[in-house]
Amino acid sequence: MSVPDPERFWPVCRYDDLRAGHGAAALVHGHAVAIFRTEDGTVHALANHDPFGRSSALARGVVGSRGPVPVVSSPVHGHAFDLRTGLCLDEEGVRVACYEVLVTDGTVHVGPRRVVTA
Repeated sequence: MSVPDPERFWPVCRYDDLRAGHGAAALVHGHAVAIFRTEDGTVHALANHDPFGRSSALARGVVGSRGPVPVVSSPVHGHAFDLRTGLCLDEEGVRVACYEVLVTDGTVHVGPRRVVTA
């Protein structure tokens, strides 16, 4: 598989270094990003910012699901954020940025901020 465009995607870690059900923090193009590997092996990336606790804490959150929705719950106040969109499931109108993710040759690459319309 080809290497992602280095202008758009930044290698952050090896896929095998991400523990399923946990998060990790990385600095990507000057932004603090929380990277999560869910139990089914999917990798997601959100801004590592808890808008309620006003801290860089989401990478330390609890990864799980609400029905079919994969979420991370903030370790500060427990608000759940959809890992696919960054939308807060507990407070209408609140969301954190989410980022494109590619896994290539066992390396996780985080790319540009994803535009979410839902």
